[in-house]
Amino acid sequence: MTKKTTKKPTHNVFDTLTERGFIKQTVFEDDLKKMLAEECISFYVGFDPTADSLHIGHYIPIMAMAHMQRAGHKPIALLGGGTGMIGDPSSRSDMRQMMSVETIKSNIAAFKSQMARFLSYDGDNAAQMVDNGDWLLGLNYIDFLRDIGVYFSVNKMLTAECFKTRLERGLNFLEFNYMLMQAYDFLVLYQKFGTRLQMGGNDQWSNILAGADLIRRKEQTAAFAMTFTLLETSDGTKMGKTQKGALWLDANKTTPYEFYQYFRNVEDVKVEECFKLLTFLELEEIREMCQYKDQRINAAKARLAFEVTKLVHGEAAAKIAESQAVAAFGGDVSAMQTMELKIPVSTLIVDLLVNTKLAKSKSEARQLIAGGGIKIDDEKVAHHEQEIINLTDKKDFVLHKGKKSRLRILLRS
Repeated sequence: MTKKTTKKPTHNVFDTLTERGFIKQTVFEDDLKKMLAEECISFYVGFDPTADSLHIGHYIPIMAMAHMQRAGHKPIALLGGGTGMIGDPSSRSDMRQMMSVETIKSNIAAFKSQMARFLSYDGDNAAQMVDNGDWLLGLNYIDFLRDIGVYFSVNKMLTAECFKTRLERGLNFLEFNYMLMQAYDFLVLYQKFGTRLQMGGNDQWSNILAGADLIRRKEQTAAFAMTFTLLETSDGTKMGKTQKGALWLDANKTTPYEFYQYFRNVEDVKVEECFKLLTFLELEEIREMCQYKDQRINAAKARLAFEVTKLVHGEAAAKIAESQAVAAFGGDVSAMQTMELKIPVSTLIVDLLVNTKLAKSKSEARQLIAGGGIKIDDEKVAHHEQEIINLTDKKDFVLHKGKKSRLRILLRS
């Protein structure tokens, strides 16, 4: 086990996370708060590599890790090279698609690169990347059942929130093992690095709690669980869904401009919460910007969009996205986000919308046109069978979708 550091935290990060609205659930809260105030600890958050990029759902746990590290604690990003072979049943109504070892390794490499914008890999409390495939893939199943399975009650597991949805549709034994795998991860990290705290999204509560309980029972020592609020819209649905799908942290999957525009158009009532959770701005400054309930909140939205885009994509990309947004809604076509397409002017507007990904499908494109939401320059598209040439003879024009999406199109022969 790694020797415990005697260095003291710079401040009690528990208060920081509480004030900024991160914490949803904990256990043994008073003991956890006392520990975080008195000693620098090793803690971890798990990330299953189910895609080749992190998305906005990972953002809050990563920001919490950054706050913890700034206070002096040591972050471990546990990448699920082992658990990714099974798939987490939490919040799922169906079984996750099985991935190859090669795909998992490729996804892990992408995660490591993206996290570098938030976490420092230098200093006494340098962030560390660990792959649970290192110990899970070579497990002896009989030994695992004897050493770990004995601490788990099937009756209790069946009441866990993470299994409820799947039980209605059928939970297979492969998925049922996931909780034991994740709990075992916590135990291994405790034994190797002295890790005392696991953190994650609130949909992981049952799994995280299982790991803390395993350490307390098997090692007879304190271990802690903490989950964070999920980023949701005012109607309770998860934030981060765009016209093209998830809001990714990879610029090739969600461009900095699209990322910027998402937060520029966030609901008024969610602006302050997003500032607290997704940026490092001081609370006093956030409250000052978010005090208005009229059109003046738009200045706060623009600042939010810039700060979040800067964290994810860098300041240069954020400035470009900001200038493109100003151009799109201020009439400066030359600075607007631009897409070059090699398509004829006889192309249907329906196909143009799909090619530019302003619509996911032709049927959705037809619905947008029928609703009067599509324009080329100042000309409204009246019918889904209209061609580009029906509305303009230019090969340089602005495609509008509703009031919030504008894209400059350059047609090339």
